Amino acid sequence: MLIRRENPGDVEAVRAVVAAAFAPYQAARTPGRPDGLPAEVTLLDALRADLGWLPELSLVAPAPAPAPRGGIAGHVVCTRAHVGAVPVLGLGPLSVHPDHQRRGVGSALVHAALGAAEALGAPLVGLLGDPAYYSRFGFEHAKTHGVTAPDPAWGEHFQVRVFERRVPPPRGPFVYAKPFSIVDGV
Repeated sequence: MLIRRENPGDVEAVRAVVAAAFAPYQAARTPGRPDGLPAEVTLLDALRADLGWLPELSLVAPAPAPAPRGGIAGHVVCTRAHVGAVPVLGLGPLSVHPDHQRRGVGSALVHAALGAAEALGAPLVGLLGDPAYYSRFGFEHAKTHGVTAPDPAWGEHFQVRVFERRVPPPRGPFVYAKPFSIVDGV
């Protein structure tokens, strides 16, 4: 499966994938949202305008044929985060269009994002997600590595993937890029 960097022509297709992927969950989280969009779409828009946006870590999985040219099956992004004063990465949102779910698209995107993060020298990547899904990529409960979640209520769902380095990984509070703290419903 081909995974590539997002290009400027992909922005609207990526927004559509994120909206479709998270639409089933939106009504339960924030009923009556005036724009009707899942919060992850708003988050992605805000991340694009933030200093934490790293275009080299915004990745897409093009939809396989016979999808229209330019179709996107999935998207993942890693943005700048911090553990204490140490720059790290936050993974998410990860989105796969419902027509392409359960076909390995999400796994391929996560593997590509982690490979790129490690190649860029990130000491670790943090995320909020299902431990049963993300443990296959080497994510572990953040507390195992001395990293505390932005919200203690996240419990075991806040996880980190630590990369092998000469120095130990940073320990302390994890802080996402600013849009994560201002977008409701994420």
